[in-house]
Amino acid sequence: MNATASALAPSPSDTAGRPNFLTAEHGLKSWLLTLDHKRVAILYLISVSCFFLLGGVFAMLVRLELMTPAGDLMLPDTYNRVFTGHGVTMVFFFLIPAIPGILGNFLIPLMIGAKDVAFPRLNLASWYLYMTGGMLMLAGTLNGGVDTGWTFYPPYSTSYTTTNVLIVGIGVFINGFSSILTGLNFMVTVHRMRCPGMTWFRLPLFIWGQYATSLIMVLGTPVVAITLLLLVFERLFHLGIFDPGKGGDPILFQHLFWFYSHPAVYIMILPSMAVISELIACFSRKRIFGYHFVAFASIGIAVLGFVVWGHHLYVSGQSVYAGVVFSLLTMLVAIPSAVKVFNWSMTLYQGSVSLETPMLYALGFIGLFTVGGLTGVFLGTLGFDVHVHDTYFVVAHFHYVMVGGTIMGYLGACTSGGRRSPAGSTRSSGPRFRRCWCSSASISPSSRSSCSATWACRAATMLIRRSSRC
Repeated sequence: MNATASALAPSPSDTAGRPNFLTAEHGLKSWLLTLDHKRVAILYLISVSCFFLLGGVFAMLVRLELMTPAGDLMLPDTYNRVFTGHGVTMVFFFLIPAIPGILGNFLIPLMIGAKDVAFPRLNLASWYLYMTGGMLMLAGTLNGGVDTGWTFYPPYSTSYTTTNVLIVGIGVFINGFSSILTGLNFMVTVHRMRCPGMTWFRLPLFIWGQYATSLIMVLGTPVVAITLLLLVFERLFHLGIFDPGKGGDPILFQHLFWFYSHPAVYIMILPSMAVISELIACFSRKRIFGYHFVAFASIGIAVLGFVVWGHHLYVSGQSVYAGVVFSLLTMLVAIPSAVKVFNWSMTLYQGSVSLETPMLYALGFIGLFTVGGLTGVFLGTLGFDVHVHDTYFVVAHFHYVMVGGTIMGYLGACTSGGRRSPAGSTRSSGPRFRRCWCSSASISPSSRSSCSATWACRAATMLIRRSSRC
């Protein structure tokens, strides 16, 4: 295996003058019309980072306002618009598209030995839809804003508020189609474009996580898209869909919204879990403990995530029997997440752990996500949730999972390549290295033969690079 991989690896003299995806073409037009999955990933990186910065500014304003009980920085109505802007920007335009749009686009074809995604033009179109929705959201948020909260609950959002619900709602609606197309593209790519010998159980766990995420994107996003469209129709044409004053049912909106939005939590966290699986195995220099269990846990989370939305409606008047069923299902969906945490811990056990920056993010993920998961079990308990519903306990739980989970995984992936930094130094130096993605540079020679998926990916990628431009 080592001899084969060495033979396939191109020498530095072969690759020194060869154009890569950054230098093959030049000019703004070549980027805006590109069909290269790596360039599309860079476009996502730039745009997602801008929305991340905007959402962070909104969060900073919220925290500054909450430093004192009095409204020192902004009026109550302005505060409502700021935290709504924070929620909409972070959830729909950063947390959901960040890892699939950037890392998924860049790495999935490389990891399965494909030249590109299945539908390159659809891939580019998904970015344009994302940007169109983002521009509409920005126009509405920065030109008066929305004060409904990121959930857009009626009847306030349809009949009473005078803020820009229409334009922001349409922006989120359009952005939903970007998620649908991305998920569809990834599913077809994984099914139809794996290289010879890349069977399902040789796939890297990153691919399993992205595949499970794509299932939720394709099956769940149309529900929230239609829900927001009905919300827009009710506000425009005064229909009686959700407004009880017109014969509608506001609880129907909550059911439809949370049928998507709880699985959307797994759209945010599953790709990050996939990153952590790769980082833990790489920086422990061990094969992941219980590969099959971790892979099926990703699929289990995606499937069970669709049947637990009712725990958001414990205090909405639903029957106690429905609440008990949803409470039990919520406990059930915690099991696959716990399987992942225990398997990561066992991978670390007696491993040759290298505490470099990506590994620190991975360890931070495990600790913070565990806190978020345990508080989620509390909130899934019917008798406890009715007392803490809509309190800061829920806010803390959500942010432990999103910041401690999704963003930790995102930053861990972003720091897992480039130049190695020596201990105690903030400047990059040393030879360029690729830690995890389509490489086994950090795995000791004695354990390389066990990493069949990584080496199959490496071999396929090198063959592609020899037959065409990277």
